[in-house]
Amino acid sequence: MPRLAKRTEQVMPFYAVELFKQAAVLNAQGRDVISLGIGEPDFTAPPQVVETMHRAAQAGLSGYTPPSGISPLRDAIAHYYRQSFGATVDPSRVVVTSGASGALLLAAMALINPGDEILMPDPSYPANQNFIMAAGGLPRLIPSTPEKRYQLNADDVRAHWGPATKGVLIASPSNPTGASIARADLQALIAEVKRRDGFVIMDEIYLGLYYDERPSSALTLDDGIIVINSFSKYFHMTGWRLGWMIVPPHMLAAVEKLAASLAICAPALAQHAALTCFDPEVMHIYENRRLSFKQRRDYLLPEFERLGLHVPVVPDGAFYIYADISRHSRDSAAFSHRLLHEAGVAAVPGMDFGPAHAAHTMRFSYATGLDRLQEAIARIERLVGG
Repeated sequence: MPRLAKRTEQVMPFYAVELFKQAAVLNAQGRDVISLGIGEPDFTAPPQVVETMHRAAQAGLSGYTPPSGISPLRDAIAHYYRQSFGATVDPSRVVVTSGASGALLLAAMALINPGDEILMPDPSYPANQNFIMAAGGLPRLIPSTPEKRYQLNADDVRAHWGPATKGVLIASPSNPTGASIARADLQALIAEVKRRDGFVIMDEIYLGLYYDERPSSALTLDDGIIVINSFSKYFHMTGWRLGWMIVPPHMLAAVEKLAASLAICAPALAQHAALTCFDPEVMHIYENRRLSFKQRRDYLLPEFERLGLHVPVVPDGAFYIYADISRHSRDSAAFSHRLLHEAGVAAVPGMDFGPAHAAHTMRFSYATGLDRLQEAIARIERLVGG
């Protein structure tokens, strides 16, 4: 048998997927499992978007597109960033990709050489490390704290930047915490990285799911950073595999060349359908759904505190609660197992997101209906007591 590449041993596992598999087995056995695990909206693409896809298919628009995506969609994304997040973006800088994952892969391949070190916060989304390693880079997790909203800041850059460090990969709002980076802190962080001629890759896939003040894009602070976004979360098109990146002009030719070879193009029908996402009546649907997520968050936060699941940082975006379970357990994997098998509630142990807080934290997703969240709280209460 041929030997597998060493990188297959280095790839970070995603325990949320394993949890999903276990929950599926229990469901197949007739158990009712409430999933607070997978970060996938319970909403799907609005009917108008699906209808546009059907029309595009009937019109024969399923062939290859340019590697950077169809021009109308790039224009629409640039307009969306200007109208919603205050960033002026030339559509030529928009590259449509096969999901945010495709964008992260292109960014890593364009920027990272073997041996390059990239700083990331601990906790953070585990798959992001794999994109760095796929390009031969070395992800370096920097433990963060609730006082820093579980994010990197300028002090971290000063303290941990070394000879091999080339950039940072950050997210705002973040998975697993749902916490954004304060604007002043982000500006200071970007400035520290630029002083060292480094790059900033900013994951903004949850930017549209905000619950307090409307955010602005990091591009309003510095348009030389690389921004990643997606139609999966705010636009509820997870399986359509469509995302985008916004890159500085000097990167565009290299990214397009890589895109043409690695992906050819993002799914054509998904691109044509996504144009309808930006119609005013469809945006109204998305905004109502955003408020539904806020209602769920506002219900869960006091319930978690009542049950001794402390939330050190109130999430202001995404659809996650990152809770400290210390009152009930110092082994999040064991507690996750109990929740699933004794209470029928699936939630992700902290080990998925880095070692710093792995033992005493868990991520709970509220991408499911309020009635199911209420039942989940009742089940957790029966397990741990009030």
